[in-house]
Amino acid sequence: MSPDEQQAATEDRRRARLAASLRENLKRRKAQSRARAVEPASSDGPVERTPGDLRR
Repeated sequence: MSPDEQQAATEDRRRARLAASLRENLKRRKAQSRARAVEPASSDGPVERTPGDLRR
């Protein structure tokens, strides 16, 4: 394998890892978003505020 072929193979592997990482991040962000959307709907009672919440 020539140096150019090795560099191309290395670059392909790097791009594949990056693509996989981006897919996983997207899945995680979507799951977090869905969890946040369900969270307020699941609380039926009034929200009790504490003094710490008022500072936000």
